[in-house]
Amino acid sequence: MKSFFLENYDIERISLGIYLFPILFLLLVLRIPIGLSMFLVGAFGTSLIAGWLPIISQLKTSAWHLFSNYSLSVIPLFLLMGNFAAKAGMSTALFNFAGACLGHRKGGVAMAAVGACAGFGAICGSSLATAATMGKVALPELRKMGYSNALSTGALAAGGTLGILIPPSVILIIYSILTEQNIAKMFLAAFIPGFLAAVGYITAIAIYVRFFPNSGPNKKRVDFKSRFLLFKNIWHVLLIFFIVIGGIYLGWFTPTEGAAVGAAGTGLIALLNKNFSLKSFFEVINDTAITTAMIFLILLGAEFFNSFIALSRITNILAETVLSYDYSPFIIVAIILIIYIFLGCLMDSLAMILLTIPVFFPVIIQLDFGMSIEETAIWFGILTLIVVEVGLITPPVGLNAFIINKIAGDIPIKETFKGVLPFLISDFLRVILLFAFPGITLSLVRLLY
Repeated sequence: MKSFFLENYDIERISLGIYLFPILFLLLVLRIPIGLSMFLVGAFGTSLIAGWLPIISQLKTSAWHLFSNYSLSVIPLFLLMGNFAAKAGMSTALFNFAGACLGHRKGGVAMAAVGACAGFGAICGSSLATAATMGKVALPELRKMGYSNALSTGALAAGGTLGILIPPSVILIIYSILTEQNIAKMFLAAFIPGFLAAVGYITAIAIYVRFFPNSGPNKKRVDFKSRFLLFKNIWHVLLIFFIVIGGIYLGWFTPTEGAAVGAAGTGLIALLNKNFSLKSFFEVINDTAITTAMIFLILLGAEFFNSFIALSRITNILAETVLSYDYSPFIIVAIILIIYIFLGCLMDSLAMILLTIPVFFPVIIQLDFGMSIEETAIWFGILTLIVVEVGLITPPVGLNAFIINKIAGDIPIKETFKGVLPFLISDFLRVILLFAFPGITLSLVRLLY
């Protein structure tokens, strides 16, 4: 069935694809949910190209085809794992132990907050959840200690981004599904960049307090006996992490099965916690269901939008155009990363991944980086994830910064954005390092696979 409005010519398809992108961004600016925006634009564009019958057929089949995907079941399981961890007080235990180890240093409590964010991110998988949870735990202590508003909120906003990078990561899972990559390999590739991120943030704090000594006071040194007693409160967190991640790479279970084991383990720990009530249990289930439904709705909208992108042939023309120029493949990746940095000032991480990967990824895999297609996909995915992570703390959107600022209540948002500047410098240096030396990202994957 031909479109009522357009004849089915390639030039018209491509023009339509270009014209509808600004409309999609306009809908997002108007605060229409991203899943609904992508669905409306995708369905409208497809109907103009091929008529309404394919849309009706897709409505009938896409939801079942998408949501019956076994790989997607890992998302609610990791979300459940993170929610149990938050309700079980694991975030508080991690912060108390890290504070005991680092608090005696200049800026040590802020460093401890970053370390606790890294630990909590290892069992959470969500940047926003990590920022919100650790903000409630660490911010009162930082303010009581006399830390400056900029450093205390900036450190927590930046530390929260570790939840998206350190495995398990929900965004990394979605990237893996979109690009048909192995989730276990993507997790493995994220370990070294995640470690570098945490070290970089702690280094940024150490340098910051050198220049502004009054912004990060230290507290009394905690003896090793007290540290050991605090460690007894977090050993189960480490145990779950090593069972889940170690079990995946030792071949005991798949990532989905590992997520189920992790959810069961954190659930058991939560049930044994005296502060965990029946109300807390229902809150965990409710929060997991709401977040899962939101993500799945976005994925359904992306399915319709991606179908329209394929019909419009934008990706084909973009790939042909890029390859027709004699640009270095690394220059092309650098341009894409710069685009991500600008998009990060306007959009959230999930929106960026779902909107751009279907457009950029077909171009990337046709370029020669001296690596296999799989290695190229993994390396590009980690770089993308890091730059998307930067968007979580850059103005004017900076969702992590706004979350921490809202928790703080009386701190101007400009102070928070001022506080994230040292961490943004650390992020940019890390991106340059991993961009220039892909082997750093791929070393563990090459070692184990």
